[in-house]
Amino acid sequence: MIEKALKDIAERILSLDEASLSGLWERYKARLEDFDTTKEWEKAAIIFFIINSVRVKNDIFNKQILNHQNKASQNKKASSNTLPPYLKRIK
Repeated sequence: MIEKALKDIAERILSLDEASLSGLWERYKARLEDFDTTKEWEKAAIIFFIINSVRVKNDIFNKQILNHQNKASQNKKASSNTLPPYLKRIK
């Protein structure tokens, strides 16, 4: 039951726009730094870390996509530079 609830929360968070979340980052960072023992502070802490989680996830995702694209273009270059075995280079 807990895992299903967490998956539902993750699904809802994934539907949020990172730019909109980033706009809230400063507000929740300031709230987090202004510690008190209320439930509102605890919620602000969770929201702050959710925003950071989305930012980190997107950064990792984008870097991996870039790496895959770079590897694919390097593979194309490497395969285009090799001559088929039946051709010989004559100088």
